[in-house]
Amino acid sequence: MPYLVSDDLPAVSAGRRFRSLMERKGILGIPGAHNGMASLQAKAAGFEAVYLSGAAMTASMGLPDLGIITVDEVAFFIRQVARSSGLPVLVDGDTGYGEALNVMHMVRVFEEAGAGAVHIEDQLLPKKCGHLNDKKLADAYDMAAKVAAAARARRDLVIVARTDAAASEGIDGAVARAKLYLEAGADAIFPEALTSAEMFRAFAERMPGVPLLANMTEFGRTPFFAASEFEAMGYRMVIWPVSSLRVANKAQEILYETLVREGGTQSMVPRMQTRAELYELIGLHDYETLDRSIVATVLPHLP
Repeated sequence: MPYLVSDDLPAVSAGRRFRSLMERKGILGIPGAHNGMASLQAKAAGFEAVYLSGAAMTASMGLPDLGIITVDEVAFFIRQVARSSGLPVLVDGDTGYGEALNVMHMVRVFEEAGAGAVHIEDQLLPKKCGHLNDKKLADAYDMAAKVAAAARARRDLVIVARTDAAASEGIDGAVARAKLYLEAGADAIFPEALTSAEMFRAFAERMPGVPLLANMTEFGRTPFFAASEFEAMGYRMVIWPVSSLRVANKAQEILYETLVREGGTQSMVPRMQTRAELYELIGLHDYETLDRSIVATVLPHLP
């Protein structure tokens, strides 16, 4: 249904809806959705929440994931992803775009844009993808201050604290940081770039009862695990952050190569979303029906 009609909007905030999903029994699968169309397709497939990756946002803009986009640029992506599907969105908040006051500003902007949750990481700028080398960690207490600031600024937004410490400080360091972040007000913990099932289990065993998020990115340090395997290891949520963008980018690459080689798109048609499929997914006919149902404005007669 069209999001233009107030009755079609969710009655409960995105933050409360995300928290309810996170606290539900079983693992919450959260696919990456790099734009509104991807969010609609994720919803049509049966997903109940989506993830907005910083790497996917920057890559879709033709930029590297080095923390160089702004809060307002991210808010543009949040609005289209949240508005198109109505699903609660977990947003990559990078390092919080500054210190405590900047983090509070980020939280308010993201929540007003429609985010249900945000994660903040304990790297220093220029930050890197969590699966790359030579990441520089922030002081744990500085990161805890950011988490506290985020928790103070939010209304219902779920705060996820990501730690990249496992690569340089081991599981002991990552657990110590995670506990500090929980004390500061984090609702869930995201241990990034764990490299084996043993590491995932060891971290979870030392964080009993804490909602944990696993990152199942391709071409990274983490071996492939299914959602059910993460659940068995003690994780409440799993993201596939950049998968939708990677598939879309590869398809576009093939399209452009075909155009150069063949001078047309005829051979690509079987691999395309049809016009009818597109119109059904975006609800074109619902919008047309809504438009016809609205009585034209009649101006009062002026003497």
